[in-house]
Amino acid sequence: MSMPLRAGDPTELGRYELVGRLGEGGMGTVYLGRGPDGRLVAIKMVRSEFAHETEFRGRFRSEVNRAKQVPPFSTAEVLDADPDHEPPYLVVEYVDGPSLAAEVKEKGPLPGAALHGVAVGIATALTAIHGAGVIHRDLKPGNVLFARGGIKVIDFGIARAFEATSQHTRTDQMVGTVAYMAPERYDPVGGRPVTAAADIFAWGAVVAFAATGRTPFAGESAAATAMRILTQEPDLAGVPESLAGVVAWALAKEPDDRPTARELLDLLLAGATQRPAVAAAPVERVVIDPVEPVVAAKPRFGRTAVLLATMVAVVAAAGAGTAIRLLPHGAEQAAGTGPSAGASPAIPVVTQSLTVEQKTQAILRGRHKTLIHVAEIDRDLAMESHYTELLAGDGTGPKSEFAVIPVGVEFMIRYLSDPDTTEPCLGIRFNPAGSATVVTAECSPTDATLFRASSTGQHDDQGRPTYTISNESFGVLQWSEDTRTFFVEVTPDAPPLTSFSFVDRGPLPSPSPGG
Repeated sequence: MSMPLRAGDPTELGRYELVGRLGEGGMGTVYLGRGPDGRLVAIKMVRSEFAHETEFRGRFRSEVNRAKQVPPFSTAEVLDADPDHEPPYLVVEYVDGPSLAAEVKEKGPLPGAALHGVAVGIATALTAIHGAGVIHRDLKPGNVLFARGGIKVIDFGIARAFEATSQHTRTDQMVGTVAYMAPERYDPVGGRPVTAAADIFAWGAVVAFAATGRTPFAGESAAATAMRILTQEPDLAGVPESLAGVVAWALAKEPDDRPTARELLDLLLAGATQRPAVAAAPVERVVIDPVEPVVAAKPRFGRTAVLLATMVAVVAAAGAGTAIRLLPHGAEQAAGTGPSAGASPAIPVVTQSLTVEQKTQAILRGRHKTLIHVAEIDRDLAMESHYTELLAGDGTGPKSEFAVIPVGVEFMIRYLSDPDTTEPCLGIRFNPAGSATVVTAECSPTDATLFRASSTGQHDDQGRPTYTISNESFGVLQWSEDTRTFFVEVTPDAPPLTSFSFVDRGPLPSPSPGG
């Protein structure tokens, strides 16, 4: 159901007449429009803060072209888009029906046949979406509509364009809804991209919601919900036995342990009630304390990283000046986020007992200081406050010490040589000549200050794992032997020439100094 236009709303976008409002969100406003042929359509007008970015428009155009390849069964068909319009907009099929969120709120959890139909309908939509090489990224009950003839999934295929640029404006803008976001969405370690498996996790959470009226990891706050997503099993009480096993499979912590959309659909259509038998998950001994070793399921996603990312994305948005820090053995405590805040955990992590890989992960989770070693030239990154560009140093002194500050699936790199400077982080400067260099920058998440570390699968001469360091917008950080400088470039057809390892320099006074 549409609402009247408000004062100040446009009455047309391109060749479309706007006749009402359908909703508003972090990405923009959705209008009910009418095309030249009289057909009613839904038009998403992009918010102005995105509209002025050339980078965003390019991503928007690319993602829309992909979304147009998605077959329209069980999805709202992408009809048109104009990335060059002021402001840009997207036109999709108008679905005149209530959302799953509204239906459950008004009438309660769905009964058996209706619930199974929703599960099949969403799985069908994801099969089509993923088959076209698209990831939804924000599947939730509000994006599942009851249409004439069946279920329609909306708002797919353009989230990446927003997510890749949104963090420079507000740190609470990671695309997604906390209760339906997969664990890997919060993980900055390794810099792995979001895959279709994240949508499968969201499918499990949405179906559980449809069956029970609540999300399977519901907590008292968004931060508590995120913690449960990463550390606890889902609460599936009330989910019918015919779906509980498949839903549990979809909600596996590890992306590789979840079914594909095609596998989900096949199981549902076959009436299967359980996932196929799989081998037991491996375990490893993680030494937290020299007295009390802990045996735990082998994790890929650091708990501290989850909390840091969640607090940046959720608590900061609420205006709270606190962050949650995980202590050993799962204890939680609130800690100030300033450089000097936060006492050492009651049960300290013993650095000597950690493996090289564990030390590296402690660095990438923002808990330890680091030298960033350049494997190919046997030098270390250096940044002195009175210099403007990144240097190759000898690894001595505070000019070579850095801290990683996790932000969602990415991180900022803070240098520690001058903690009082107003520009204590690394950022990318794009030059008119077409080159990009790394310089000092303000420590705030922007398209120029957010980096990812991607494992090369190799190790340096000291046995430390090596990574490529990249920026989503500008490319990969590399060293030029000819000019003896660091630069950043897109390398679509060739592997990066420079790799980095992280040398442990002991705990930081707080998980993310200056965050």
